[in-house]
Amino acid sequence: MNYLNFTLESEITCPECGHKAVETMPTDACQWFYECSSCKAVLKPLAGDCCVYCSYGTVPCPPIQEGGSCCG
Repeated sequence: MNYLNFTLESEITCPECGHKAVETMPTDACQWFYECSSCKAVLKPLAGDCCVYCSYGTVPCPPIQEGGSCCG
């Protein structure tokens, strides 16, 4: 799949400490875990979300941007 027309960076906000970090989303795998670089909390997707970017990011993952499903 070609993700050239999608946003590949998303700003993740840690729900534990509020720290924000801009990260590049993978296009070849889901990211189910993310460790906050500030408080070291390990984030997991919220119920109903496919990855940490869909739960805590400013931009959903590329498959969701395309209108599909992630990790399907």
